[in-house]
Amino acid sequence: MSDIVDMEAVDSEKAQSLKSVGWLSYILHLIVAVAAVVPGAQVGAGLLLVALVIDLVKQGDAEGTWQVSHFRWRIRTVIWAGVLYVVTLPLWFLLLLPGMIAWVVISIWFLYRIVKGMVRMNANQPMPD
Repeated sequence: MSDIVDMEAVDSEKAQSLKSVGWLSYILHLIVAVAAVVPGAQVGAGLLLVALVIDLVKQGDAEGTWQVSHFRWRIRTVIWAGVLYVVTLPLWFLLLLPGMIAWVVISIWFLYRIVKGMVRMNANQPMPD
């Protein structure tokens, strides 16, 4: 009986640890996302890279839990945003206004995905695939 109680305690600690990592990652993403839509508030990609590395390293620890979907969600969000920023980069050089508009739209999409993930994680719900 004590082995079952001990395993439950370990599982609970693991779940709380994963959730703490998830919150740290979401907050780093949120700082970058808010800075991307607020004029003149650029914080750089460094925080985003730190969050991405954290997610890539800790994703394996979340296998078999509902939280793995949040790791995948954040990783995919960063990769897609990066690809979209790179693809629309030529618009900045060719036509300034369309480039600005494209980046604002990407940044708002990024912010939406981060907030949606935070809301669902707070409710202990997995992200859709």
